[in-house]
Amino acid sequence: MSLRPETKQQSVEWRHSGSLRPKIFRLQKFAVKVLASIFLDQDGILLFYYLPKGQTINAENCSSLLVQLKDILKDKRRGKVTKGVLFLHDNAPAHRVLATQKKLAYLGFQCLDHPPYSPDLTPSDYHLFAGLKNQLKGRHFLSDEEVIAAAETWLDGQISEFCEWLTNVTATD
Repeated sequence: MSLRPETKQQSVEWRHSGSLRPKIFRLQKFAVKVLASIFLDQDGILLFYYLPKGQTINAENCSSLLVQLKDILKDKRRGKVTKGVLFLHDNAPAHRVLATQKKLAYLGFQCLDHPPYSPDLTPSDYHLFAGLKNQLKGRHFLSDEEVIAAAETWLDGQISEFCEWLTNVTATD
């Protein structure tokens, strides 16, 4: 029996009923994921946040991020936020929990609701992050920092075009 992993083509070939099934060896470990939250407006990126390893998104860290965002808006967009903030995010449980909704209201953010899986209302998923996934696909990184640097470099090059597109889309709706 060969120790080489069998290819997809070999796995569909007919074999004699008495032949042993070949073992398929895993060549590499599963990729470790880095969860990033990116906040942006029509003028560009406001905040990158990377969830520390071993943590999950919950109402507490979601609320903390919203406070950071409010402070950054005061600094980076001084004088531009006069009518309030329209806030668009997906329907993740941490975003929908009452504590997060209360924090949004307390900070003066008006949350835009939308149905799940709507390509019209989650433009970053369909028009920005799909390109990022394609850019990083098949590449191997030695550390989280390398992944983060590659993602931020690519995003920096795409953000102005994306923000221009986003402004045009929202202006016509």
